[in-house]
Amino acid sequence: MFSRRHPFLFFMIVFAAIIMGGILGIRIVSALSPSDSGYHYPAGSGGEKIGVIEVSGVIAESRDIVFRLKRFREDDSIRAVVLRVDSPGGGAAPSQEICREVEKTAQKKKVVASMGAIATSGGYYIASSAHGIMANPGTITGSIGVIMGFMNYEELLKKIGLKSFVIKSGRYKDTGSPARPMRPGEKQILQDFSDSIHRQFIRAVARGRKMPVEKVEKISDGRIFSGLKAREIGLVDRMGNLEDAIQWAGEMSGAKGKITPIYPREDEDFFRRFLKMSAKEIAGRIMGEVAGAGNPRAGYLYLPPGE
Repeated sequence: MFSRRHPFLFFMIVFAAIIMGGILGIRIVSALSPSDSGYHYPAGSGGEKIGVIEVSGVIAESRDIVFRLKRFREDDSIRAVVLRVDSPGGGAAPSQEICREVEKTAQKKKVVASMGAIATSGGYYIASSAHGIMANPGTITGSIGVIMGFMNYEELLKKIGLKSFVIKSGRYKDTGSPARPMRPGEKQILQDFSDSIHRQFIRAVARGRKMPVEKVEKISDGRIFSGLKAREIGLVDRMGNLEDAIQWAGEMSGAKGKITPIYPREDEDFFRRFLKMSAKEIAGRIMGEVAGAGNPRAGYLYLPPGE
């Protein structure tokens, strides 16, 4: 009777039950396999193990990458780590958190960064602390800079007859509001903030690449480089693909014989991965288009044309 009166609601309840059942089933299977290493071993694996961690898409959070770096760092069976970067960058803080974990890993094991199609801004930030960086000749990289975006809806609100009222206890609390023009003082505050984050980026690259700060400053105006050009100016060490980077990491670590790449196993259920993917897409859209009223975000992000 209930299913006839409310067919859509009935369908949603059944669908939710199926999803939750699948999640519970996956968690039970995980609980029954405590000896699972959490790594994906290719068929016929053996020899020296090189851990590979993939960073792809907009860097909206750092938890998973930090966890995987720590896991590989503490596993004595992993000789070296390859950080595969295919990202236009993202949030400043998540990029810094990952960079810090790369630095800690590099103190214990050799770390090689392998750049895919794009490794710009925050993507380059996290790669800069590796012992070596490998890119393809056509890899888009560089874009050492900071971006903050705001959108103003004031004229649109006037046309549709809407008014914005703000109660605040601090003069600059609503800085970046889309309902009014930005005041000169507010713009200067945001510019100073952006410049401070930019200087942090420059120092991190100079430290990681062992380059003079003055040299990094000259190429830190947000411009992008091809992988080939990046090698000429010292931002990249070698040309090559992911397989080349894995072999290089093995050589750096003194590995002998066969090299086997080891990937962290995806241990999340489908539902959680779906939610995380959606959150990253939303974060990417926010970073690319508008930072939000009264809630500015500074990002190490390269925005390709058309974004």
